[in-house]
Amino acid sequence: MTPALYLEDLSVGQRFASASRVLDADAIREFAARFDPQPFHLDDEAARSTLFGGLAASGWHTASLTMRLLVDSDFKLVGGLVGAGIDELRWPRPTRPGDRLSAEIEVLELTPSRSKPDRGMVRVLITTSNQAGETVQSCIARIVIGRRPG
Repeated sequence: MTPALYLEDLSVGQRFASASRVLDADAIREFAARFDPQPFHLDDEAARSTLFGGLAASGWHTASLTMRLLVDSDFKLVGGLVGAGIDELRWPRPTRPGDRLSAEIEVLELTPSRSKPDRGMVRVLITTSNQAGETVQSCIARIVIGRRPG
């Protein structure tokens, strides 16, 4: 198991990769039925006549899967992955049934807190790709991170 990282353990440009996870059509429909019940997420036939041209996962499903990939990755921060916000969330192409997703995390910026010396902020680019290396989601996240004691 990878030890948890402090702000001082990270450097700008550092990258972390996740394992991969396959998404199937049943999972797409199940998520959509609960959280985003639109025809292009629920029914392949209905989805064919939309701009997607077939069943596509909700972007929020892709975001949820990305979170799971991050939690299971080596990007383990002291105190967990406590988000402070997301900028520039993009879904440049749909996630499809059978896609094998993986995520890459790149450290963009490290900022120690001025008012709380026990923590700081790490800004990261998170890119989620399918098996063909095509980006299905990207975002810039701000994550609270602990500082090394002493």
